[in-house]
Amino acid sequence: MADESGFQLNGSAPERYERYAAPFMTPFVDAILDAVDLYPGAKVLDLACGTGFAARGAAARVGPSGRVSGADVNPAMIGVAEEHAPRMYPDIDFTVAPADKLPYEDAAFDAVVCQQGVQFFPDLDAAFTEAARVTRPDGRFAATAWAPRDLIPYFVAQYEAVEEYGGRELAANYQGAFSGTPDRLSAALSGAGFRDVSVRQITFGVPLPPLDVYAPGQLSSTSWGQAIVDTGGEDALRLAGRLVHTRLTGHTAPDGTTTLPFTANLLTGIR
Repeated sequence: MADESGFQLNGSAPERYERYAAPFMTPFVDAILDAVDLYPGAKVLDLACGTGFAARGAAARVGPSGRVSGADVNPAMIGVAEEHAPRMYPDIDFTVAPADKLPYEDAAFDAVVCQQGVQFFPDLDAAFTEAARVTRPDGRFAATAWAPRDLIPYFVAQYEAVEEYGGRELAANYQGAFSGTPDRLSAALSGAGFRDVSVRQITFGVPLPPLDVYAPGQLSSTSWGQAIVDTGGEDALRLAGRLVHTRLTGHTAPDGTTTLPFTANLLTGIR
């Protein structure tokens, strides 16, 4: 979940991303891997892999005879991905590389997946053209991108906090996380040479830890949280997290936990 335009993390943020994004990233891993019909021995690329959620899931499915690679433009995210890679499966080859300039041979992979990265690509057409190049004929592609913000209560509340404590410009940048619309994604994937392209919405109810701690922690693991700290300090981040918590009070249990719907567009195609 990183590329040149909208989601860069530094310092300790990538490790926090691994921790705080896990609750709402993990449920979508099975969906995206199911969509590419993985099998033992398959060769898989996790594009814009972030800290490697999908790569680790793919490794478990393809087994020792398979091969999994992960590429991300952010070296710090790749560093965390390498630290968390499992050792009982085939080693995952993590590489620092942008989505539109991949260091792999033509037709190198049976499947390419991208979880919550496509909306941040500065040149979506170029990235999908590269994905097509490295996918073998009849190989599969699948990606997730967040559905409209108003379908995801947690992100509705977080957007308000980003606007309140980061300003309108930062809020406009935040809105880019929801730019992976069905029309945009399907047109770009078809234009890159994939066939049987489709987009459908998938929703999971995601249990979240007590929000008084989770909301500021999760915000701190994003580029928008980093920007709030840069301009307003840690107090501004704490207040922004409190605002998220307050906005979601009606959804929380007495212990502060909550289960909220997260919805994504699932894009699929065949090379």
